[in-house]
Amino acid sequence: MTTSATENGTGPSTSPLATPPDETPGHGLLAGRKVVVTAAAGTGIGFATARRALLEGADVLISDWHERRLGEACERLGEEFADQQVLQATCNVQETADVDALFESAAAQLGRIDVLVNNAGLGGETPVVDMTDEEWDRVLDITLNGTFRATRAALRYFRSVPHNGVIVNNASVLGWRAQRGQAHYAAAKAGVMALTRCAAVEAADHGVRINAVAPSIAKHPFLAKVTSDDLLDELASREAYGRAAEVWEVAATIAMLASDYTTYLTGEVVSISSQRA
Repeated sequence: MTTSATENGTGPSTSPLATPPDETPGHGLLAGRKVVVTAAAGTGIGFATARRALLEGADVLISDWHERRLGEACERLGEEFADQQVLQATCNVQETADVDALFESAAAQLGRIDVLVNNAGLGGETPVVDMTDEEWDRVLDITLNGTFRATRAALRYFRSVPHNGVIVNNASVLGWRAQRGQAHYAAAKAGVMALTRCAAVEAADHGVRINAVAPSIAKHPFLAKVTSDDLLDELASREAYGRAAEVWEVAATIAMLASDYTTYLTGEVVSISSQRA
């Protein structure tokens, strides 16, 4: 029996979902919640997650290290969601003092914190043989250590308040799968997955849920700055739908994990991918 290239996942997809669907409207999944999203300036998954949280009825505080872009992102969201709180706080996740100050500021400005989305991460494309210590350390420090610092601060906060909390981490399918030039990023994201599982077991004692998403490839302008167009096209073509995910599709899954629809789910990593098994 012969098998077509499309059946093998190497050719163009004929799926109706090869064309991205329109964004799903909000359904009040996070109504009344107070949400903090790291690395939310710009046009990537973090910004989309903040916007989705607002669409689902939450008040949101976004953070990032780039003050100008952070202000612009906050302004854009504030104009679209004028009846909800859209706040900001600068934070460099490489600095423990910054991360701790973020939670103090967020709790004061929002009144409380219900959800943390750890989105901060840094990639790149360098073969191991050519990678410098500085490249390795920077990617690991921002992507893995930054997630650890924010998770630790959130757990300390949630331990001190009488209501349940939720943490959603942004991992990657590269935590499971090999890709050339991505050893530092893949190692960091695999670490985020392990951190998610271990921290979730500990957090259960305090009524806190911790899960992660693992996107395969999401379409946004920042990705094109750190990855070649040829590679992005190749990776998208491997997907069952023959396209990258839209950032709102990733953000919608994050919102679900932050909501009461997943109250029994903790320590899990949810793959956001249309790739065949």
